[in-house]
Amino acid sequence: MTPIQQYVQHTRREFLTSAASGLGLAALGAMLDADGIFSPTSAIADQQADAASNPLAVKPPHFAPKAKNCIFLFQAGAPSHLDLFDPKPKLNELDGQPLPKEMLDKVRFAFIKKETAVLLGSPRTWSKHGQCGMDFSDFLPHLATCADDLLMIRSLHSEQFNHHPGQLLLSCGRATFGLPTMGSWLTYGLGSVSQDLPGYVVLTSGRGSSGGASLWSSGFLPSHYAGVLFRNEGEAVLNLANPAGLPSELQRRGLDSLKSLNENRLAEIGDPEIASRIASYELAFRMQSAAPELIDLSGETATTLDAYGVDRPQHPQATGRGNVANAHLSFARNCLLARRMVERGVRFVNIIYEAWDQHSNLDADLRYNTWVVDQPIAALLKDLKQRGLLDTTLVVWGAEFGRTPLGENRTGRDANTGRDHHPFSFTLWMAGGGVRGGQVYGETDEIGWGVTRDPVHINDFHATLLHLFGLDHLRLTHRFQGRDFRLTDVGGKVIDRWLA
Repeated sequence: MTPIQQYVQHTRREFLTSAASGLGLAALGAMLDADGIFSPTSAIADQQADAASNPLAVKPPHFAPKAKNCIFLFQAGAPSHLDLFDPKPKLNELDGQPLPKEMLDKVRFAFIKKETAVLLGSPRTWSKHGQCGMDFSDFLPHLATCADDLLMIRSLHSEQFNHHPGQLLLSCGRATFGLPTMGSWLTYGLGSVSQDLPGYVVLTSGRGSSGGASLWSSGFLPSHYAGVLFRNEGEAVLNLANPAGLPSELQRRGLDSLKSLNENRLAEIGDPEIASRIASYELAFRMQSAAPELIDLSGETATTLDAYGVDRPQHPQATGRGNVANAHLSFARNCLLARRMVERGVRFVNIIYEAWDQHSNLDADLRYNTWVVDQPIAALLKDLKQRGLLDTTLVVWGAEFGRTPLGENRTGRDANTGRDHHPFSFTLWMAGGGVRGGQVYGETDEIGWGVTRDPVHINDFHATLLHLFGLDHLRLTHRFQGRDFRLTDVGGKVIDRWLA
């Protein structure tokens, strides 16, 4: 193509892209210089330069953060708050009785048949723990020892009563496909400290969540902000290792050539996905050394391995949804790997365990599920604290909703041995990362049906989480299809009483 042809075929985007490198850059430079941005001592100038070559470069927060990393323990399927965190003696007194018809008229359930539904008490025993006197059921003996570090939020509520929409709301701020998840928003807003691992990593155990990959998608954000799915043994990331016979030097030369071609194309059309592609290839090359070292636990002490339970034998009463592919071992390894990832600078670690959708056989299945997670989570909290990491690592335990005070009574199931989906009140807890532990926030009514004090919408949780990382949820936006989007959509407020 001749120079004249090239000139004639310039698109408007190409013109603006090239202008930004010439007159536009000169004008921008003058304005930035007037603001002192180009000062040799300016850290912002360094960050901007880094961002130009590395889209995951560290970015400044809006204000001083309390948290640097997040471990999100996603209990997909929705555990029963009434059997774990929110004791209701009155519910036991009313066991087997129906609710007044007016309470059910406008309520939608996933499976419960309203006309024959009755209340279901809990067989759990409860005790208070820590100096704060926080209530835990007998199914959580290990986590109970961490009571003074936990912020127990009993007043979450949602408008979604089915799993996938509820999981999308919790992960993305709205029950809609194609939106970025929490981890994507955090890495978009702050970048990644780690040079050799992704800023956002996903680990899974159990059956696999209803939401699947939509729970770690980058949505309309560039794809380098998406979560990267890791395995906890064997090959950490599938297809990451070189084929047999391909030496590292030859791979490096091939990547350099590919990078040059991609950079030429990026300069020509300005598509940010090409920058994502370049960054992904380079990160994958560095991960080939970092990922195997990460999942190699041989350097951990026997005391640490025993604390997490990475080699513990199967529960003698293993049963139900949680008993899939040695989930008790993979979940324990995932918790230990999360600590190792935080040490290596990974910004957001999402550990997904799907096992909690107990519409029947609640008591036996819940006994097993809690056995799987209780010891490793308590070990994680204590390990982070002992290493001085808990102060800057926010640990969150939560799910898409809770479970009904009513027993499940659909046709084909043993009546009143499980609970249905319940979005009107449920529990989430947080620890570390700038939250004030040893407190219970919010209350539900005497049967656990609805919130009676300090209601918390999912978007309030999101706003507060971002605040802990030094991000204003109203300012962390991305323009897409003519609209500025944010994690909290059109709602959300920071809850100051959660903050240390």
